[in-house]
Amino acid sequence: MTDKLQIAIVGAGIGGLIAALALRARGLNVTVFERALSPREAGAGISIQPNAARLLKRIGLHDHLENIGTKTVGLSLRTSRGEPVPTPPASADNPSYQVHRVELLEMLNDAQAESAVRFGHHCTGVRETDAGARLSFANGITADADIVVGADGIHSVVQREIGLTTYPTSEGIMAYRGLIPSERLSWAEDLRGLKMWMGSGRSFLCFPVSKGSLVNMVAFVPSNLDSKESWSAPGDVNALAAEYAGWDVPVREAIGALDETFRWGIYDRAPLPYWSTARLTLLGDAAHPMVPHFGQGAGQAIEDGFALAILLEDAKPVDVPARLKAYEQLRLGHTSRVQAASRDAGRFYRSENEDVLKRNQRMGKWMSAAGWIFQYDVEQEATALL
Repeated sequence: MTDKLQIAIVGAGIGGLIAALALRARGLNVTVFERALSPREAGAGISIQPNAARLLKRIGLHDHLENIGTKTVGLSLRTSRGEPVPTPPASADNPSYQVHRVELLEMLNDAQAESAVRFGHHCTGVRETDAGARLSFANGITADADIVVGADGIHSVVQREIGLTTYPTSEGIMAYRGLIPSERLSWAEDLRGLKMWMGSGRSFLCFPVSKGSLVNMVAFVPSNLDSKESWSAPGDVNALAAEYAGWDVPVREAIGALDETFRWGIYDRAPLPYWSTARLTLLGDAAHPMVPHFGQGAGQAIEDGFALAILLEDAKPVDVPARLKAYEQLRLGHTSRVQAASRDAGRFYRSENEDVLKRNQRMGKWMSAAGWIFQYDVEQEATALL
């Protein structure tokens, strides 16, 4: 190994690709290993919220994000019957971007250095050595690195090699996703941001992606059925429509405009006790999977990558164990708070028929969390540790 750190990232999802860009921007050598044979093409709409959007701007991706995203401020809430739920005005100085996940991944892949991402490398094991770590792949290839970062999701191989196990707990909620061409919806022209309808045990979210040509729909319904943690399991449009019978007209119109829907069970996990060893660490869903109700899955993964970049810049191999421990200490507490806030947000969105006082209490907690999550500057926090 040379004095310049060699970093291997396992997983070319949003977190892994942005971590590679953030690390490379600070002069570090990075290779991303991805099990898929080509860039991923699954998924629908996601939010890049202010805490993450400002970080992408700092590595030169702001214009690219503007090109593929729909800029929005705040969230419009309504009851299942269409009655507005008053919320304090959001600040236009802190916009979010709603993007199609495929378009975001294409943007991130295009921004990588040549040969920085190696597809067709299914990591089967990682072993720490005296000098660093060695990765093994299903194709028979091995690779050495000073640091291995597991950005390989909820079924992380790197997490397993660190000696950690997570235990999913069902939230009792089934989520349905779908993309609808905007011209099919009579109200799509008026959709400028995120709009959510709140119900008893249910919620229904719509927002524009692909520069407004598509509307992304996410519906959360109660369920006692086990389901895969997957975005691609086929759902039943008729069953979804039955869940929202009698709801506001735009909700029923959106479901009626679907060609297909995909469903997945919403599972929660307790925070891990730790996620780093001397040479291995985790980021994103491998470190802190969270329920989707605050839209912070991608945002927290992005923060992880930038924190790592600051803490590893100018580090020597001998510094690595202490720097990875500092990264873990910085991120574990914060992401655990975001996990808890995401759970609370889901409860608020499904609280339509609670008494006004209780619902307002839940809203106050939700608004407070939005403040400290969106205003958090991970680069500032990481720099303070050096």
